[in-house]
Amino acid sequence: MQLTSEKVSPQQKAVKKATSRRARREEREFYLFILPWLIGFIFFGGGPIIASAFLSFSNWSLLSSPQWIGLQNYQRLFQDPLFYVALKNTLYYGIGSVLLSVVVSFLLALLLNQKVHGIAFFRTIFYLPSVVSGIATALLWINIFHPDFGMVNFLLGLVGIQGPGWLASEQWVIPALIIMSAWSAGSTMIIYLAGLQGIPAHLYEAASIDGAGNWSKFWHVTVPMISPVIFFNLITGFIASLQAFVLILVMTNGGPANGSLVYGLYIYREAFQYFDMGYASALAWVLFILIMLITMIQLGLARRWVHYEGAIQRR
Repeated sequence: MQLTSEKVSPQQKAVKKATSRRARREEREFYLFILPWLIGFIFFGGGPIIASAFLSFSNWSLLSSPQWIGLQNYQRLFQDPLFYVALKNTLYYGIGSVLLSVVVSFLLALLLNQKVHGIAFFRTIFYLPSVVSGIATALLWINIFHPDFGMVNFLLGLVGIQGPGWLASEQWVIPALIIMSAWSAGSTMIIYLAGLQGIPAHLYEAASIDGAGNWSKFWHVTVPMISPVIFFNLITGFIASLQAFVLILVMTNGGPANGSLVYGLYIYREAFQYFDMGYASALAWVLFILIMLITMIQLGLARRWVHYEGAIQRR
């Protein structure tokens, strides 16, 4: 059997050559534009990452040279009761704050996706709290949760409920911080709003023709189409919650009785209060591994409920 090859005309060769030349130029422009970020990551991110990996196997108190001690920091970590306290508090806060943020921000996005007069004003109002300074937010919520003259206990008192101590209570401090985390739901709300506005209108029209009501359209059209956005916010929100410590440092400093000692705050204490950089680095790397494991689990589970347009759903 004789093989024949198609002849390529000079015009096709010219077009192919111009396309490859344009692709190479776009590739060079791409690397040129990301070069500042690459340089910043190498010198300000990559260096500290490599150094922390080395320090996690060392004993270094900033007052002397690092001394190699092998796996002693990791052995000490798993024998440290405060490690388990911080891990429990972090998971408690992370799961609660992410679930609350997903629900609140999604409901806000649904409300702010309506076509009513002045909707831009309401979107601005609900987004503004997410750009308020962290320290100002902490001071605001300290007063809101004050057991004597705080607004929360005042409102509870109006319906005959004796409010708890909130930030002064070991049992209620994490729930208080979870409630406080909904304050910054505006940034997540914007992402949901963009996803909702990207849902094709003809899907709702087809559902209406089939006799679907509002709830059916929400459950069978809105939720599947918005599921990639929900998944994105779950991933980024949970990662951020596992690293939270600034507001908690200002509001409770880990108290009372380590009731709000989260993982990030524990790393901060070991590094910058006790100057045990080696142990703090080991804690940080365990947190990194934990975040990677949780993210991989979420990615695996996402195949069962996240729907991408044109993709085949796996079960």
